[in-house]
Amino acid sequence: MQTYVLVLYYSKYGSTKEMAHLIADGIEAAGVTAKIRTVPNIATVVNVAEPSIPEEGDIYCTLEDLQHCSGLALGSPTRFGNMASEMKYFWDQTTSLWLNGALHNKPACVFSSSGSMHGGQESTLLTMLPPLFHHGMMIMGLTNANPALSNTKTGGTPYGATHVSGPRHDLGLSQDEKILCEEQGKRLGEMVKKLYAH
Repeated sequence: MQTYVLVLYYSKYGSTKEMAHLIADGIEAAGVTAKIRTVPNIATVVNVAEPSIPEEGDIYCTLEDLQHCSGLALGSPTRFGNMASEMKYFWDQTTSLWLNGALHNKPACVFSSSGSMHGGQESTLLTMLPPLFHHGMMIMGLTNANPALSNTKTGGTPYGATHVSGPRHDLGLSQDEKILCEEQGKRLGEMVKKLYAH
């Protein structure tokens, strides 16, 4: 089976999706295949079920996509300092993978986007970590070896790449944010290559 890193994200306004694709670029720059997946919207009242394949954009993640990955980059926008309910709902369905240890010892990282500088980016990253710890994954962050982590005036943390999209979610990624996304993907890809070298 082909070695790949799963880039799994949920995005409401497009910023987290853009970050996911930049992280995937970094993974592939390290010489590893990136598989980009998203999760469907959820609603409290279901009138019509979401189609199994979205009409546009990245396709939905399956448990098999997650089970067979060699590494994971997990992204969600900030919802009051937490990951989005759509992403939480997906992880709540992963008990079968937890029972068989499907994700043990696989490297993982997290990334997020929020509307303001103090919109809960770091706590959102931290809320995405417990499911990964419970699944036995190895958590990776960003190092200060990249000057963009110290120089950024917008997003970027040692816990993972972040972006400040503005109160109307109309601010594009800064150059530092783009660099940190790519570096995070590259670091994850390089770790996967080391772990799965034959």
